Amino acid sequence: MRTRVGRGFIATLAFALLFGIVAACTVTGSPAGEGKPRKTSASYTLRQGEIVMLSPGTTLKLERVNDSRCKQGAVCVWAGFISYTFALAGPHGTRSFVLAENMPNAAPSATLDGLTFALEKLEPPEPPALDAPAPDYRVSLRVSIAQPASP
Repeated sequence: MRTRVGRGFIATLAFALLFGIVAACTVTGSPAGEGKPRKTSASYTLRQGEIVMLSPGTTLKLERVNDSRCKQGAVCVWAGFISYTFALAGPHGTRSFVLAENMPNAAPSATLDGLTFALEKLEPPEPPALDAPAPDYRVSLRVSIAQPASP
């Protein structure tokens, strides 16, 4: 009888030890107190005026879309560009920044308050026709936790 109880105890102890090792591996690399890995990036699609919560106390708003690209059917002396003005509100206050692919003094990505914002996709991708109303612009961007610079 003692042998069966002893084997059962050893089996239970081994199971508990194995479960503890698996649980420890799952928690490795996550913030203290959390049992799930931390997300390091996400994509968001915004329309002008929309706000998305990036984390508790931090929001991102697409304030304005500026499309000066040459409209389809028009004769233009330059191609123009499209830019997006965002407002990042968080613990450090509200800061505005502009993202654009081909605009002077702007870039398709920016880093603020430890976050990197990078343009991914524009809808619609082409400028509207000459007499068409302004389209319902949507911009997709990836928000990532900025990697610290190497020494």
